[in-house]
This record gives sequence, C-alpha cells and structure tokens, in this order.
Amino acid sequence: MNQPSNDLPLPDGIRARMIDNGNGLSMHVLEAGFDAPDRPCIVLLHGFPELAYSWRKVMKPLADAGFHVIAPDQRGYGRTVGGTALFDSDLDEFTFPNLVRDVLGLVSALGYRRVASVIGHDFGSPVAAWCALIRPDVFASVVMMSAPFAGPPAFPFNTAKNDARLARIETAPSVMAEAVAALALLNPPRKHYQWYYSGAQANEDMWHAPQGLAAFLRAYYHVKSADWPGNHPRPLESVTADQLAMLPTYYVMNADATMPQTVAEYMPDEASIAACAWLPDADLQIYASEYERTGFQGGLNWYRCGTDPRFAAASRTWSGRTIDVPACFIAGASDWGYYQRPGDFEAMRVLACTNFRTAHLIEGAGHWVQQEQPSTVVNRILRFLRQDVPPI
Repeated sequence: MNQPSNDLPLPDGIRARMIDNGNGLSMHVLEAGFDAPDRPCIVLLHGFPELAYSWRKVMKPLADAGFHVIAPDQRGYGRTVGGTALFDSDLDEFTFPNLVRDVLGLVSALGYRRVASVIGHDFGSPVAAWCALIRPDVFASVVMMSAPFAGPPAFPFNTAKNDARLARIETAPSVMAEAVAALALLNPPRKHYQWYYSGAQANEDMWHAPQGLAAFLRAYYHVKSADWPGNHPRPLESVTADQLAMLPTYYVMNADATMPQTVAEYMPDEASIAACAWLPDADLQIYASEYERTGFQGGLNWYRCGTDPRFAAASRTWSGRTIDVPACFIAGASDWGYYQRPGDFEAMRVLACTNFRTAHLIEGAGHWVQQEQPSTVVNRILRFLRQDVPPI
C-alpha cells in the first residue's frame, strides 16, 4: 500500500488527523465542530466502497447544530493504518465485535464516555447497530442508513420440548445461503454480489478494472444512485433464488461476470456525468486515487465475515439481545439496499429495535443518500436527535 501523496480537499470547517484508537489502528479521522469544547459527539461510519470523505457534505451542517462530528476511515479503508488488508488476513479483526472495539477506542481516545449518536451507512449501518446493541451505555442513539439491521443471529429456541407450536427456530442465515447457492441453477445462472466479493478474485477485478478504476467507480456509483432510472425498489416475497434474481444485476450478478463488467453497461454518458452535481469528477477522483493506492481487499474482508457461517455462530453470543436506545432508519427512495434481504426491513422495526422511532425514505436519492441529498439527510438526523433522543 502506497502512502497518500497530498491532503484531501476538505470543505471549510473540516479537518483531518490521525488518532490511535488503542485497538491496533492509527485511524484517519475527519472532524467538524472541534473548535468548541464540551459538545455532544456524533460518529459517522461509512460503507463500501466509500471513505470518511463520503460524509463531507453533512459534517459541517451537523457541527453547526452544536455537535462534535467525527468520521473515520474504518478498518481496512483509506488512510487508516494498522491491521492487515490481504486476502489471507486473519478475518477475526474484521468481525463486528472488533469493529465495535475500533469505534469504542476512537471515542475513548477523543475523551468521550457517551456519544449522542452513532450513524452508519451501507456496511457502516450494521457496525452502528452493533455499537448500540453491545454498548448502549456509550451510544445513546443509532441511525441506520441504507442497510437495515435484523438483529443478531439467534439460537434455535424451545426445541428440547419438540413442540412445533412453541419452537422458534431462527434459520435466516442458512435460508439465505441456500437461496444464494440456488442462483447458480437459474437460466441464465446468477450469483450474489456479497459471495462474489468474498472470493479471491474480486479485489483484482475491481482494482485493475479493464475500463480503468475511475470509470469503474463512476459506473458503480451511478447505477446505485437515483440517477439511474432503473431503480424502483420493492419488497421481495421470499428468500428464494427466483425472488433474489429480481434484484438489479449489481446485487445479483450474471454468474460469468465481474463487477466491472456488470456496471460497465450502465456507464453514464458525458452529458450525464457533467450534470451529476452530487459527485463531480473532482470528488470522484478522490475515491479513485485512494482506492488505486489501497485496493479494495480491506473492505472486502468485511463481506467475507458476513458470508462465512463461522462468524454468524460467534455472534450468537448476543442471541436475543435487542437495540433498546432510540433508533431510526434513513435511505434513498430509489435504493434497493433496504429490500435486498427479504424481511430485514420489517424485522429491524418490529423485532431488532425496541425503541424504533421512524424510517425516512428520501426522494431524489438512491444508495448514496448522504451524498445525493445531504440537506435532507441532515434535517432528518437533527429532527431525530432533537425530538426522539434524550439529552446526554
């Protein structure tokens, strides 16, 4: 991994620095609202393939509302140093409990024993959820964005009585794995992107995309945004291969395609790129230069933990635990992300969170909601914090 060659072009009021989180990382952190003492803290956790930089549009407005806002490059991403980001890495460091330790160590280093809210987008959303579930004494509220959290994997319940009326057997992980395996039997054969991301070839495919890394990212960000007119999300009826195959090909890919090949056919034309106000070329180049330097394997290792049943088994330590702090959910109305795992959106609101307040589906945004519609996202976060979260 090469070292970054220059500073990020950050908006006024946002600074970058490196902070030792006490969990093996020197974390690259963006901050806003750092110039006033004793402010309540908000932590922003990015997803894939993103960076702390993905929060640049919302940090200063949140700071102007009275918060100290921090956004780290998470483990395996960007300018954060430490750990390993190879395919043969020890995946234990990428499990949710350790990712929670990363966040706990960071806020502790910054002098906080309690945080007003932990807010996560995409893969950062379940990290935020696990923070609130494991340490509600530290994280006073949680905002999940784009990726619903259905709760920790559970043990089969009441099976010793052999009474089907009483037994509640949680089979979601195995049912999903069976449905994913059955995708290969469809005509034409398909595959799930998370299992593709878990393979040894995905990093090389994307890092050295034939169309070039910047062009790959442009197409990837475009097709998952509201700019692509094919995004009309709707609930799937069940966890079956036939239903999963209804998802766009950036989620359920053709079996013989790489991700760069999958998104290449959706590459926007020059006029569309010029009209893309939420991600101009100068901003895209920040992502391209960072991923050209690091590759994608650090983030892909997170997916490997998600598709390996060993790590679901380890997470059963928290079987039956719920998120009891105030919680809300935000996504773009054109984002398939909140429906990609059938039942998770409903389970989050009804089962996983005992204090779920509201879900906001924001028009004019797809998956990259805090970049596509930052003002509305800030409005919804502040409304939640002011109306639904007790002061800390």
